[in-house]
Amino acid sequence: MHLQDKVAVVTGAASGMGKSIAELYAKEGAKVIVSDLNFEGAKVVADGINESGGIATAVKTNVADLNDINTMIDTAVSEYGTLDILVNNAGIMDNMAPIGDVDDQKWDLIFDVNTKGVMRAIRKAIPIFLEKGKGVIVNIASTGGFSGAHAGAAYTASKHAVVGITKNTGFMYAQKGIRCNAIAPGATMTNIGSTMANVDEFGALRTKVTQGVIPRVGQPEEIAKVALFLASDESSFVNGAVIAADAGWTAGF
Repeated sequence: MHLQDKVAVVTGAASGMGKSIAELYAKEGAKVIVSDLNFEGAKVVADGINESGGIATAVKTNVADLNDINTMIDTAVSEYGTLDILVNNAGIMDNMAPIGDVDDQKWDLIFDVNTKGVMRAIRKAIPIFLEKGKGVIVNIASTGGFSGAHAGAAYTASKHAVVGITKNTGFMYAQKGIRCNAIAPGATMTNIGSTMANVDEFGALRTKVTQGVIPRVGQPEEIAKVALFLASDESSFVNGAVIAADAGWTAGF
């Protein structure tokens, strides 16, 4: 097992990529905090892990709320004694609006969830990792984190920021035994589309230019396998990296 006796927190783990990551981590020996705003969904995932012989605890977390972030990490320590792996997966989509049509309220919400939540979770975990002399952070960014053609301005900017946080954190703590990497998934079968409302017609039309060359849609389990690699000692020399998992979608441009 690649993660035997490790303690992991996975946000947005009630469904999609987070669910697959939590389940795979548990299968590989980790004790998992299944974190999600949808507590009922998180509990179903945690119960399924426990029934399969793994170890998991569901925690209701709004990653836009500082108190919830702190409680999430504190629960990992109180339940399992420590924290070894933090996966920042929770995120929401914008409405494809270009900058000329961005709404301040939507912008703030996107950044509170996609970016500030990531920063706060890492900030909370860092003292634990520094005391241990080791720790792993896996951020779920997006191909929208290095391309301007996959979403609206708010989501695109928020994921570019996650890429920046990843690189800076990996560099800053490289000599402290802490690794921070990101996965940039391409089109993947999740329910993130359910977070979209009042889609901007112009922005959505422009993104179709690149959507037309998507090689194929990925499955959450495929992203989970990359997350397992990054959390395990097999990636011990990988730090501050952003790995595109998109079937080659962004390879040509």
